Amino acid sequence: MCQVFAGQEPTRYEYVTRRLRLNGQSTSIRLERAFWAIIDEIAARDGSTTPAFVSKLHSEVLELRGEPENFTSLLRCACLIEMDRRTPMQTKAAAAA
Repeated sequence: MCQVFAGQEPTRYEYVTRRLRLNGQSTSIRLERAFWAIIDEIAARDGSTTPAFVSKLHSEVLELRGEPENFTSLLRCACLIEMDRRTPMQTKAAAAA
């Protein structure tokens, strides 16, 4: 079982830093490549660029809860939510096949 996790390609979990603007402030966010891939997919599905999507998410979090203590963790958890949302769709598709 651990081979599934341990055997993954190292580029999947290497850090990638992206510079972008959040509410007009220039910042950088460092996430693993696999998380950026999911965020890129969410943004594209939303008809947005990744920087615009991340900035919009940050603005919504500010409005709902105030400044997040760890925005990168929030992004990782958003990716987990996205993956949870995809799972039922994949299960339905497999059952229909």
